[in-house]
Amino acid sequence: MTRNGVPASMKDVTPALVTGESVTVGRRRYPVGQVGQIITGQDRRDFTGGEVVRAMTRLGFTCHKRPGTAPAGVPAPLQTAPAPFGGAASLEV
Repeated sequence: MTRNGVPASMKDVTPALVTGESVTVGRRRYPVGQVGQIITGQDRRDFTGGEVVRAMTRLGFTCHKRPGTAPAGVPAPLQTAPAPFGGAASLEV
């Protein structure tokens, strides 16, 4: 595994959905398990995410922690809270 060998190995690989730790290779962000599986040829159960993160960091790649989650009851960024009384608010004078 070399600094130049990792991007070459990941060149034609479509990134899987990132739900945990990830690593940026080129302009793409991959789950660490996917990167470990591709560059080692081993099953993902044969190594830990921490091992992949340490190896990628030593090679100079940027690794990212697990994405944050919103607290319960907080609308997601593209989700809006319902309008009061089931409709648009109106002002009465």
